[in-house]
This record gives sequence, C-alpha cells and structure tokens, in this order.
Amino acid sequence: MKKILIADDEVDALKFLEKRLKLEKYGVTAVNNSGDVIKLAKSDKPDLFILDIAMPGMDGYALAATMRKDSELKNIPVIFITGKEFVPKAMEEITRDAGAYDYIMKPCSFEEILSKVQTVLG
Repeated sequence: MKKILIADDEVDALKFLEKRLKLEKYGVTAVNNSGDVIKLAKSDKPDLFILDIAMPGMDGYALAATMRKDSELKNIPVIFITGKEFVPKAMEEITRDAGAYDYIMKPCSFEEILSKVQTVLG
C-alpha cells in the first residue's frame, strides 16, 4: 500500500481528502500543522507528500526546502496544493524552484487530485 502524508491547515479539506484517499486504498497520514510533518515523515516513510502552500508556521515551500536537504526525505515527491491566487505560469515556476513534482489549485475536484496522485505513485 502506497503511503501519503498530507499537510493542510484547512481541517475540513484535510479530513475530506484523507477519507477519499483511504477509500482509494492509500495509507494516509493527515496533519493540520506543519510542525509535525518532518517528524512523521521520518517515522511513517511516505511515498508522497501533499503540502498546502499557505500554512501557519512553516509553509509548504519551507517544508519542501527542508525535506530536500534531508537524505531520508529528499527523493519523496511533493505535490503542492493551494488556494492562493497564482497565474499558472508563476505556479509552475514556484513548483519547479521548490523541487516539487506538481501542484493543484483550490478549488479542485477529488478526481483532479486522484489523477495527480496516481501519476506520481502509479
């Protein structure tokens, strides 16, 4: 079973995504604060991160940058998810610069999220 670690400070969105991905037979760890992500990632060894860009404390960019410096975590793919308003070209550049695999703009459908997850995890 492939494992996904999701970090998003929007609790309702987090719970919805966790529930739906579990129904698709993924192992899911969901946290609503960035402080737990690194510690959980080292113990859970996820196959994919889905990180909200705008979170209090350490945002998704900072988390991705921190993980890219860690030998245990640096090769785990990251998909950013955000409700911030970016033009697609800027978001593509931000994603690339952060070393992330892809991004999803909120609002979005679960099918869009699932498609990106399946592309990364196979």
